[in-house]
Amino acid sequence: MRAAVLRNLGDETLEVVDDIELVELGPTDVKVQIKCTGVCHSDLHGMKGDLPQGAPFVPGHEGAGVVTEIGSAVTGVAVGDHVVVAWSPPCGKCVACVDQKSPHLCVMIQFAVAAIPRFVQGGSPVWGFAGTGTFAEEVILPQEAAIVIDKDVPFEIASLIGCGVTTGVGAAINTAKVEPGSTCVVFGCGGVGMSVIQGCQIAGAAAIVAVDLNADKQELAKRFGATHACSPDGLAAVQAEVCGMAGGFDYAFEAIGLPQTVRAAYDAARRGGTAVVVGVGNAAATVELNMFELFFQERTLKGSYYGSADVRSDFHRLLRLWKAGKLDLEGMISARIGLDDVNEAIDKMIKGEVIRSVITL
Repeated sequence: MRAAVLRNLGDETLEVVDDIELVELGPTDVKVQIKCTGVCHSDLHGMKGDLPQGAPFVPGHEGAGVVTEIGSAVTGVAVGDHVVVAWSPPCGKCVACVDQKSPHLCVMIQFAVAAIPRFVQGGSPVWGFAGTGTFAEEVILPQEAAIVIDKDVPFEIASLIGCGVTTGVGAAINTAKVEPGSTCVVFGCGGVGMSVIQGCQIAGAAAIVAVDLNADKQELAKRFGATHACSPDGLAAVQAEVCGMAGGFDYAFEAIGLPQTVRAAYDAARRGGTAVVVGVGNAAATVELNMFELFFQERTLKGSYYGSADVRSDFHRLLRLWKAGKLDLEGMISARIGLDDVNEAIDKMIKGEVIRSVITL
């Protein structure tokens, strides 16, 4: 079958091949024919080595498709089901899932599957990014990673739910728990940042400021619910206008993954406010905070992993919001492409020219 493969960590381009094979289907696995998959910035982080990932590997983790085969012990998923791929599925049994009631932090399945090759090429193992690898015509997944959805949802819409939209909207409504009437600022207006903006709007924020270097992205952010938009240099004036005597925002979101923007988000939050790091950064990059400000400002600085979402229920919640016209997913799709155009799509993502490119397989 066809797939896009990264040969070595640090390579800048993918090789589209037609001789990839799947590993053997296990008793609790399902085979999924991928119909659509989004090109996400996390795929680039995997290619660069910012995220731990064995190579060679097939990128892609934001996908949707049809179940074509199931293992002998699979329950709850049937051949013919339409599914969204969950790259970090909860096991439902561990401490994170049960005692801590934080299924998004479960790694029991994710870590185990990510360590096992998902494909074979010429007799040699090929891994799947984050244990998935949706830049391929078919994938083998653990049954927990295939979330069944209604068959009337278009695959291109469903694919976005698999990562970017859940990560961004979830950061606002699950991680930060944005309150009605609050003020928010979002640093970075890519696919995740635009989703954060939509999440803040859904939560009832009174003011949402989008910050991005790209003037076109600033204007586009207003389509998704931003009340104000500016460059980093213009934030101080907008912050003074929006926040007044509060001095800063109730909630600040960083959707880029750089130390300087994490620092900017922390500084933009009011005293006692919340700064949420949504962007993925390199493990070697650090953010410096001093002891006095940690004590005096009493701000909350927290990460948001997969939008703090329970994929078993939140995928459906987000699709209900889309059906109700409260979540714009069609507008998130900047380009619809084939697998042969994947490198061009990655280049456009790096340059900030798209929100999301969706590959149809």
